Amino acid sequence: MDGSLDLDSARALAAGLQRLLRAAGNRITLDNAESPLIARIAGHVGVPFHDLVMVGQEYKIWENAGLQRGIDAYLAARTPGAEWFGVAGAERHHDNLSTLLAEALMQGTYSLGRPEYGTAAVGPQETMEVVQLGLVATAAPDGSPVVVGVLTRESYEALCVLNVFARDRATAAAVRDELDRLRLEHEVMRGQVLTFSGSEYQQNALVAFLPRPHLAASDVVLPDGRLEAIEAHVVGIAEHAEQLLAAGQHLKRGLLLHGPPGTGKTHTVRYLMGRLLGYTIIQLTGPAMKFLDDAVALARSLQPAVVIVEDVDLVAEDRDLVESSAGPLLFTLLDAMDGVAGDADVVFVLTTNRVESLERALSERPGRIDLAVEIPRPDAEGRIDLLRLYARELRLAADLDAVAARTEGVTASFIKELVRRAVLVALRAGDSPDPLDALTDAHFGTALTEMFDPAQSLTRGLLGAAPKPGEDDDREDAVPGAGVYVADAFPNGEFEGEDG
Repeated sequence: MDGSLDLDSARALAAGLQRLLRAAGNRITLDNAESPLIARIAGHVGVPFHDLVMVGQEYKIWENAGLQRGIDAYLAARTPGAEWFGVAGAERHHDNLSTLLAEALMQGTYSLGRPEYGTAAVGPQETMEVVQLGLVATAAPDGSPVVVGVLTRESYEALCVLNVFARDRATAAAVRDELDRLRLEHEVMRGQVLTFSGSEYQQNALVAFLPRPHLAASDVVLPDGRLEAIEAHVVGIAEHAEQLLAAGQHLKRGLLLHGPPGTGKTHTVRYLMGRLLGYTIIQLTGPAMKFLDDAVALARSLQPAVVIVEDVDLVAEDRDLVESSAGPLLFTLLDAMDGVAGDADVVFVLTTNRVESLERALSERPGRIDLAVEIPRPDAEGRIDLLRLYARELRLAADLDAVAARTEGVTASFIKELVRRAVLVALRAGDSPDPLDALTDAHFGTALTEMFDPAQSLTRGLLGAAPKPGEDDDREDAVPGAGVYVADAFPNGEFEGEDG
């Protein structure tokens, strides 16, 4: 015999194998349908497992804490004392919850287990416990039995997935929608200061909480009228939001702070953070700018909110001056600003060191930026104010007019470093029982000699100081202009200077 089968025999064998596989599958299904896991879900809802309807909703991983608080509030109102249960088995976070349950039914791969918990940040120094894999039996708003499930899924993008099992789609959807409403109501990120970063795992976006800075107006040294103009545009609109909307005026606004490095743009932004209590602040810097879409979506859902994009020239440089590869982030920024409705209380605050190279579509089109304020290098009076500010815990016995005269063209960052170096000079000298009894002309003189040494020209540049005669300046960060520009006043987008 050659071991071969004729066609009829082959067909008979195949049919027999099919019957055997179907019988085995039916037997496994019947056995597993009686498993505690399947029985726990189907028994509560009151229908066979294969008749259950499931609806789902995916959330970003940073929304896990808000979702947990929403579910906790729902359970407290509907089924106080409800207990979570889980799914036991390996590799549970790479599939959907429905897939895990189907495999538990068909193959017995998963079984009833304990819920899995983790922690999630809810503030700069606070965390809470969240369910990462678990189910809980509860009731729909109409009293129908449902089961709610949560699974954090580790796929290309880490997600938190909500599932609701019910007898019909309408009931499951009603529970899902109510849980989503409660999530927004109890969102832990609302009113916080947030920043985005990328995780090491497949570059997933992560959200971190930052302390909210609190600065007094006296801590911000700007030319007369500049801080008042900024406050009126950002804080003033916030204080009159309801009246503005009632008058048919828009709330969305854009602020651009421009000037050389080290002049106080970030410091001014920090002051605004402290003034906008109750606002959700979302700060993007450096590589985090690639999460701009997520940041703006978060701002829309948690308004009133502020989106801060520092060094915006890194993503919004004039397209005539850069390679086309710079486009995606620029277009994302422009689309994001255009996509926020005018009645949304969302503020875009942008900073740049190079306003002259900023993309014209961003800086000239009304509705994106409606106030641009130059933060210049301080004049002599400003430098004296900065010396007093940064040495406010010390006694100054120096001629501040003379120090200011020697520091023409420097920035706030330079003055701050100058005070620190003067303190170090005093500490090194140790010429009195208390070397910090006072900062004198000699202390400042030694510190200035060090900082203006030709060997420290790069240091001066890093601190934003203007170049001294004979020094090259390739930074091109000295921006001419009067200072305050209001785009709304010029419908063609042509800015005109106005003394601040």
